[in-house]
Amino acid sequence: MRLSNLINSLPPYHFANAKQKIFERQEAGVDVISLSMGDPDLPAPPAVVERLCASMKDTENHRYPEYRGMRVLHEAIAEWFENRFGVKLTPEQDILPLLGSKEGLAYAATAALNPGDIALVPDPYYPVYISGTTTLGAEPYLLPLREEQHYLPDVDSIPASVLSRARLLWLNYPNNPTAACADQAFFERVIDFAQRHDIVIIHDMAYAEVYFDDFRPMSILQIPGARDVAVELHSLSKTYNMAGFRIGMLVGNPELVDAVGRLKSNIDSGIFRPVQYAAIEALRLPPSWLAERNTIYQRRRDLLIDGCNALGMRAEKTRAGLYVWAHVPQGYTSRDFTNWLFDQTGVFLTPGTNFGSAGEGYVRISMTEQEERIREALQRMQAALQTK
Repeated sequence: MRLSNLINSLPPYHFANAKQKIFERQEAGVDVISLSMGDPDLPAPPAVVERLCASMKDTENHRYPEYRGMRVLHEAIAEWFENRFGVKLTPEQDILPLLGSKEGLAYAATAALNPGDIALVPDPYYPVYISGTTTLGAEPYLLPLREEQHYLPDVDSIPASVLSRARLLWLNYPNNPTAACADQAFFERVIDFAQRHDIVIIHDMAYAEVYFDDFRPMSILQIPGARDVAVELHSLSKTYNMAGFRIGMLVGNPELVDAVGRLKSNIDSGIFRPVQYAAIEALRLPPSWLAERNTIYQRRRDLLIDGCNALGMRAEKTRAGLYVWAHVPQGYTSRDFTNWLFDQTGVFLTPGTNFGSAGEGYVRISMTEQEERIREALQRMQAALQTK
């Protein structure tokens, strides 16, 4: 069959391949410990599951849902956003519910880019930033994220010839994969930059509610003027352990929000209403639920940070997100180390180069396994490295 150039240009998606590799090793009898994916192992809140099940019994909810989501969901998102960030959103203009934030990334890029445009992509990056750019015929311009610069892109280094064609800046804080966080001063700089150069900012904030100690990530929409140039994506996947529910939100610039809504209405038929009701229940959970959940992740973070540093895989203590970004042992590339480790121990990590060339020398380690399994993984790693 003759397929389109777009399909033929798409690279394999790493995490789909990773699941296949894990399955094959498990079928061969290997006890695999996967610390590679940000797929929450903790269950969705009981109240959310109860609301989902109850709403499924109402046969009215079996019909086609609203294309842009129920009004009550828009209102719940607006209430949650104001409580969390102190930012008021207009429910029907500034908010669009999504089938998970991943689709919103692709749709927002489609609404902002034309063939020949340039998208400014931080490196390392979530792979959709690249595919969401190149499938449109636009070009990515990579902005290296360096440890010595706290993994923040240097927008002032971009050549004038690139800026003249740049239409979009991708941002992601708390960052995947580096776990870095951005502060108010950085957001103020990039908002000013975007206003001066007529550039749209898409801020992917999927990890907003996984945070530790006394730190709480801020929204780019807290910066005055941000709504003129920026949209932000949030996800209930990581926030409320609802990855399989597939629900998130796009908020911010009303023109871009509306454009994505028009695009979606021509492609899908909206979000199953019981999932919307479950999302409303989640958004109204008390802060104590998040605090208890984050305490679990914080213990896992501390275990991984201490374990990596003891193994000579230097890692900084993260303030938010589901990942530890650790240096590979001396003498290895990222991919060589993860392949060797998987072969020797059954411990599966993600090489930093899966997120771009600037990820060389690092691995991304997920916190989405129970503490005893993390301890077992670290013990296996220690034994393998000692006998190397």
